[in-house]
Order: sequence, then C-alpha cells, then structure tokens
Amino acid sequence: MNYQETLQYLFSQLPMFQRIGESAYKANLDTTIAMDNYFNHPHRNFKTIHVAGTNGKGSVSHMLASVFQASGYKTGLYTSPHMIDFRERIKINGAMIPEEEVVEWVEKHKTIFTELTPSFFEMTVAMALDYFNRQNVDIAIIEVGMGGRLDSTNIISPLFSVITNIGLDHTQFLGSTYATIAREKAGIIKPNTPVIIGEYNEQTFPVFQETAALANAPLTLASDKYVVTKSQPTSDGKLEITVQQSINGTQEKVLLDLIGHYQKKNIVTVLAALEIVTTLFPINFKKALDALKYAANATGLNGRWQVLATQPYVVVDIAHNAQGLSEVVRQISNTTYDNLFMVLGVVSDKDVEAMLKMLPSKAKYYFTQPSIPRAMHVDKLTEIAKLAGFEGEAFSMVGDAIEVALKKAKLTDMVYIGGSAFVVSDALIHWQLRERE
Repeated sequence: MNYQETLQYLFSQLPMFQRIGESAYKANLDTTIAMDNYFNHPHRNFKTIHVAGTNGKGSVSHMLASVFQASGYKTGLYTSPHMIDFRERIKINGAMIPEEEVVEWVEKHKTIFTELTPSFFEMTVAMALDYFNRQNVDIAIIEVGMGGRLDSTNIISPLFSVITNIGLDHTQFLGSTYATIAREKAGIIKPNTPVIIGEYNEQTFPVFQETAALANAPLTLASDKYVVTKSQPTSDGKLEITVQQSINGTQEKVLLDLIGHYQKKNIVTVLAALEIVTTLFPINFKKALDALKYAANATGLNGRWQVLATQPYVVVDIAHNAQGLSEVVRQISNTTYDNLFMVLGVVSDKDVEAMLKMLPSKAKYYFTQPSIPRAMHVDKLTEIAKLAGFEGEAFSMVGDAIEVALKKAKLTDMVYIGGSAFVVSDALIHWQLRERE
C-alpha cells in the first residue's frame, strides 16, 4: 500500500468516532490494554505529560511541547484531531511522522488489527507511543482525545497531569453536569502524581479535590499561582499577555504567536505547569517563556484563531461548543470590521441551540456541513438556526460557502469560519487548493 491507500484503510476499516460518532466509542480500555501488551508498553521507556480538558488542551499541549523543543529535548507530541494531514497527530520536534513510517507500521501490524479490531483512535495512540519509543524521545506531551478515565491515552504514567477546564461537551458519553464530566476527566489523575487544574467552579472543584486526595496527588490550581492583568495584540502579529504572580505580585510579559484572546486562560495553566517542569528538568523559566513566542510555528498548530487573510480579514477557529464559541465571539466583537460574514457548520451530536445563543445577530450567515458522516446536515442546521432567529444561505460544501462569503465581502469586512474542527479542516484544505490556483 502507498500512503493514500493506507489512510483509506485506516479511515474505512477502523471505527472512527470523529467521523461516525457514537458507534465508534468504547466504554472500556480493554482493547487499548491489549494493544499496549502487544507493543510491550512502549510508553514506559520515555517521560510523558498528560493533558485533558474540554477546551484549550490542544493549545496547552503545543505550548508545552514548544518549551521542551526549544530547550533541546527530543519532544514527542500526540494530539487530535488532525486538520489537514493524519500525520499532524504524531510529531517529534514539530515534524510529522513520515508517510513511509505510517505505511510500514500499518503493514507490519495488520494482523493485530484484525484480531483485536481496535478503533481508529486506539490504533493511533498505539502508533504514536510505539513511534516515540523507537525514536527515543526524551519526553512526549500526550493530549487526551475525549474525557480521560476511559480515553485510550490513559495508560501512561506521566510526570504530571493537566486538566485545562470543564465544559458541557460530549455529554452523551461523559455526563450532563459539570461534576460528572469533571469526574471523567479527573480519571487521568494518577497516584502520587501532581495535577494542575486550569479552571474550576463550585461543581468541579470538589471532584478534583476528592480525586487528588484519594490518589495522594499534589493538586495545583493555576489561578492560585497566576492572574492575567492585561492582554493586547502587538504590531508584529503576536499577543502580549501581562501575567502577575499571585504570591509576590511579580509581573511577567508573555508573547504568544497564538493570538486568540482565550489564550489568556491557557497561559495561566501553562505557567503553572512550567513551575513543575523547571523542578524536573534543567529548563530556565525565562527561556521557557521566550519559546512561547513561536509555539504555533514550532509545533505546527493550526485552527486556533488562525488568520488566513487580512483583506478581507479571514479567520478560522475550531471552537465547537458554547463555552468555546463564547470566547471567540468576544474576540470578534473586539475586532474592527465593517460587515461580518459567518461560515458555520457543526456535527450532529452538539448542542446547537446553546451554540447559536452565543453568536452575533448582526452578521450574514452561510450555513454548511463538514465532509464527515457525523456532520449535521446543512438543511437541519439552517432550520434550527431559523427557529433561533438566524437567516442565512445553505451550502453542502464548506468550500462553496467560503467562496460565496469571500465574493460578497469587501476588503474591510471580516469572514469567520468555524463551528466545528471539521469545518476548519475542510476550510484549510480548501484554502491550500485556492492558493495553488
């Protein structure tokens, strides 16, 4: 098989939650453990950091990876989903796993896939951990796929764990309250292993406190360590965040090439994590902060308030639930433009009504659907939106919606593309093709 044939095999033969939804979900770690036994527990041969959370876990994972890369460590990074290329999920020092590595690995281990019938995600985790081991990484940042307790990544024994926040997402699997979802994500807390909590509320804090106490896991609340006092864009396209240490009032200015305003929340979590990192590795805290200036570029992070063009101002962002969209809409409201065009699509298991409540009423909407079976059909989305008071045009393909929006937009207007990571994926692929023409 060549690379494209290998991908077709993976996407068609292995159940993939991100494409088909509930039927690909497994409520146990049996297959993951069996796969781990088959590969002889590769994750035991290198250090790891485990990152969970409803929103922000991808950004936090990439920022931590950028610090280790800049400090000279061979750094693995496992994340999901991918935006353009499957290989984005598995990187070392920002470089994607080679195509031939994917092909050879799948060919070599096809028998175990037939025997164990792993999901796409279970297989991907096994591929990542085995690759990191064979490449002798010094450390790997491992992002949870969904939840935590039953996630396939939850076989590692990390140096410490991070839980960025809790939101009402994937409620059909994780529970319908903040407390029940927190309990699932707290499942990554390991005995005698530090855990950092990025955000919490009165429902989630008791869960984290209880779980950490039972595991004798030192618990750090990032907000007890740092508070953001100011943030502003810079003339060279970065985000400058002023952060104050809660204990002594010392202030630090942090520059990020991740310019979404919601990174104000993530940076507090990252700084709290770096305090632990610098006790475990000879990494200078100031130099670690410098590495964050180039985190997205160094690690190849896409889809987080990513600016594709400036005239008109075109932005994609993977915010895909009410909590995430509320942050995005806040940034849109602080952006200067004449008219706003929204290209919006979702997947079928999201709380669309809650998401729509977050969106600006004074915008022209172009409803669409991502190119995955799990997508909510654009006609259904348009109908729900109409009942919520939003009128707009419907397009079955993301690229078509984008082109019409761009045709209507003036140079002083803004085009926002989002609602789902898979809409952003389609948009980035379309944009690549567009730029080649």
